[in-house]
Amino acid sequence: MAKKSITKRWIVNNLGVVVLALLVIEMIVIYAVQNYFYNSAKQYMISKINAVTSVLSIHSQDSSTNFSAEIRNTLENFNEKDKIELMAINSKGRVVLTSSGFSPDEDMVMPDYEEAMTKGEGSWTGRLSGGEKILAVSVPINSFNSEYNSVRMVTSLTEIDSTIKGYILAVTIVCTVIILIIITTGLYFAGSIVKPIRQISNIARKFALGDFSVRIQNDSDDEIGDLCTAINHMADELSTAEAMKNEFISSVSHELRTPLTAIKGWAETLMVDGGEDPETMKKGVGVIVNETERLSQMVEELLDFSRMQNGHFTLQSANMDILAELGDAVLIYSDKARRDNITIIYDEPEMLPFVFGDKNRIRQVFINIIDNAVKYSSAGDTVTIKAMEKDDNVIVSVADTGCGIKESDLAKVKTKFYKANHTRRGSGIGLAVADEIISMHGGSMDITSKGEGMGTTVTITLPAKSDS
Repeated sequence: MAKKSITKRWIVNNLGVVVLALLVIEMIVIYAVQNYFYNSAKQYMISKINAVTSVLSIHSQDSSTNFSAEIRNTLENFNEKDKIELMAINSKGRVVLTSSGFSPDEDMVMPDYEEAMTKGEGSWTGRLSGGEKILAVSVPINSFNSEYNSVRMVTSLTEIDSTIKGYILAVTIVCTVIILIIITTGLYFAGSIVKPIRQISNIARKFALGDFSVRIQNDSDDEIGDLCTAINHMADELSTAEAMKNEFISSVSHELRTPLTAIKGWAETLMVDGGEDPETMKKGVGVIVNETERLSQMVEELLDFSRMQNGHFTLQSANMDILAELGDAVLIYSDKARRDNITIIYDEPEMLPFVFGDKNRIRQVFINIIDNAVKYSSAGDTVTIKAMEKDDNVIVSVADTGCGIKESDLAKVKTKFYKANHTRRGSGIGLAVADEIISMHGGSMDITSKGEGMGTTVTITLPAKSDS
């Protein structure tokens, strides 16, 4: 199917309506101008013929005068005979006298005369046999003298039509100029819409192919400009997401390769001579178990993230003891922290309110947060874990004295695939999953840091279960 251009649609629809409206207006103006000039000419001739009939009426009342001679004298001395021809029509309906001295054709039609004889006054606009357009006015005078029925005035409309044509030409020129102005401004306006839309369409195709390097040139501050700004912002976000996705794939590949390499290496070692050395066997199996646990945890994070994306991430909620889950998570990392010379300080309260939620998911969050605190700390650092009740909420904070987070990265650390520190292991989705779990429990997870090398604090807030 052929594409319908916006410009063509505008020309057909809007311009078509405008042209039609201008044509109607022009026809009305032409009719009004023609009607005005014709009526003016008619009124002028009626006033002249009434003046003539008034003079003839006076002569008819004077018995000492010869009416025929007076009417002949009136026609001969008519002062506008160069523009208007004055005629006298006898009782038989024939023109017997004219101001020009020329007798008209006997078969000349005179509708104005016939109208005057029935209605008291008649007028007619038409063409002579030679094609000339005339205006004729007749008034009866048979009440003055039985020999004559009417006087008639005839004038050519050539000059008036020429004047009307001048007005028609002027109106046509004005309408044409208006149409040209509308076409010019309309095409410019349509172009101002079509051009950025084409640009958006072309760039959107590049986005679809994965090229997020191009941007739309935005020179307007209207709705089109807002659209261009929104698409450019979308491209920025897509570009960032694409970079993060690629970084995530690279990071996960590295994270998977490291334990797999360790497992493969120790498995090969144990196959060769592990059975002969119990110490080597113990060490190799330990490495394999630890690396397998890392792989299992990574796979679980990926599965959880996939469930969140597909909307299949669910909770098995019940009243739970938050201290029990937090204590288990601390216990899991105590030995590891000790081996890495990292001190874990757990400020455990005697009692906290119950929380309504999924205990396995909450423990998963605690494990993730404590694992990050240990992972981003170095030998000699401290991880401090606190839990308390405040304003009907249970608050758990995990603070470390590790590498910290740059201020520019703080707003992004909970974004999927984002890693603020690429020197430490991790997939970059653990915090995103943890934040989603806490949000599903009606709580919040806040991450703060004073800067690089100054540690990080993660504060988890969960609503406490009311006694009622």
